[in-house]
Amino acid sequence: MKLINDALKAGKTNFILIGGAGCGKSEISLNLAKYLAKESDKKVHLFDMDMTKPLFRSRDLLESEELADIAIHYEEQFYDAPTVVGGVSELLADPESIVVMDVGGDDIGARAIGGFMLRAKKESLCVLYVLNYFRPFCQDINHIDRFLSEILTVSHLSLEDIHFIDNPNAGITTTIDEMVEGAGNMEKIVSDHKEIEMVCVHEGLVESVKKNFKVEKIMPIHLYLTYEWLRD
Repeated sequence: MKLINDALKAGKTNFILIGGAGCGKSEISLNLAKYLAKESDKKVHLFDMDMTKPLFRSRDLLESEELADIAIHYEEQFYDAPTVVGGVSELLADPESIVVMDVGGDDIGARAIGGFMLRAKKESLCVLYVLNYFRPFCQDINHIDRFLSEILTVSHLSLEDIHFIDNPNAGITTTIDEMVEGAGNMEKIVSDHKEIEMVCVHEGLVESVKKNFKVEKIMPIHLYLTYEWLRD
């Protein structure tokens, strides 16, 4: 968790998660919001900015007692019409609040969040690009480059302002071998362009995979979003 701890020490208050559909942004957003609420005395606001209708979204945990200390914001949708939740700009500008933004919708989401980032103070932003080798769009450096170009075009950020994090999870049955293989393949794809600064690992596999990843890079992930009959 060195990346997140360093961001907090640097005074970052706005954590933006971007990436293609299905890469695990919503799960990571919930875990990140929970961690930030524990590590900071500031109120944590999680914005579900998903503009499409995937299977799992941050808003699905709105009534969770375990996440009761986090304010979850979202906007109701009408079929597949893209919507944007209100109050984002105000909280992005509030130094006494911490904002976590779960941005979905690929190019639509990229343009929307780019506009918000343009209005926020650059020094407050920690932008996390979520990679996942088990999703087809992450197996091609050209696709990753196109998506990032959308973000950089409509914001005042450069590639140096984006942090790559890897989520080598294929689903609830992901094995240690699959996780290590996925992380290794992802590293090969992006290592010539940018460092992967954090690897998301299911909490039950953390001890077993420590020999494969630097400990300070590991972010333990609790599965909040899964099928209802598999939730604790």
